[in-house]
Amino acid sequence: MSDKPTILEAESLYHVYESKAEDGNVVALRGIHVNVKEGEAVAVVGPSGSGKSTLLKCLGGLMKPSAGKVSLDSKNMTRLTGLELVELRQNTVSFIFQEGNLLPHLNALDNVAQPLRHQKVAPKEAKRRALELMTELGIEHRAKGLPSMLSGGEQQRVAIARALITNPRLILADEPTGALDPITSREVLKLFKDLHDNQNVAFLLVTHSKEVAAFADRSLELRDGRFVAEHGTDLDIENLSAGRELIVDEMGTVTLPPDILTQMGGPGRYSVGELESGKLSLVGERISAIGELILASSCPACKHDYEDSDDQLCPSCGSSRPMVEA
Repeated sequence: MSDKPTILEAESLYHVYESKAEDGNVVALRGIHVNVKEGEAVAVVGPSGSGKSTLLKCLGGLMKPSAGKVSLDSKNMTRLTGLELVELRQNTVSFIFQEGNLLPHLNALDNVAQPLRHQKVAPKEAKRRALELMTELGIEHRAKGLPSMLSGGEQQRVAIARALITNPRLILADEPTGALDPITSREVLKLFKDLHDNQNVAFLLVTHSKEVAAFADRSLELRDGRFVAEHGTDLDIENLSAGRELIVDEMGTVTLPPDILTQMGGPGRYSVGELESGKLSLVGERISAIGELILASSCPACKHDYEDSDDQLCPSCGSSRPMVEA
């Protein structure tokens, strides 16, 4: 494991949504352990309803977990007063949500500048820095527009600019490119990569996107409120669920304990070699969970050959050029 200091850590994290419905309470998180080092990028992937958004809110101090401990910059957030928590978040972390969550009565420029105003930066300087960042994201021409006048992609880029304006050490993002077209999404990921590589910004991203997950140093797979698999570099077995429980859901999806998966040689494509009552034999080969992603060599719509071009749009039919595994 890296010897870098930890900026975010959760231990034995549980969250229960109380319900009076017939099905009873919903356990969204089941003893989660996770840590993010300074300057590390971690992706959390998993199906809808697996607990990803709940985890992000608990890690960011936006929701109090039912049990467990969350530490941000070595400070136990569950023991801080409201003002102490606000100050810690302002100085350490920024949030990016899929919905944008912009203030509807402020124009785009003022939305981006708002976090600096909370830090007592002079209004003129706050607006100057906000416009500079909006220009970098290609939305300076929408500076005076209210959120209701912006497209979904424009709103998301404004929200991203607002998150970056305070030069945070950690960014928590829930589907940060979910509302963006493929080309804009790659521009945002390029900006994230620059912050990650050159300014040592740490990321924890909740995503369904392979491109976003591939940006991260490692990815954690969340199912039914537990981490069941981890891919990438500097892996930490403590992040994964304990025990040797084998889970098979109604769709036939099998989840193996981490130690058994390691003994099998890791994730891969397996077929049933032998099936008897109470016995399942698997044969197959190991594959990388998330391979390196590159631009497709040909257009899937019209078969145009890109040759050595870096075009993002197909010159023949105008389709967005997809990313594929190398």
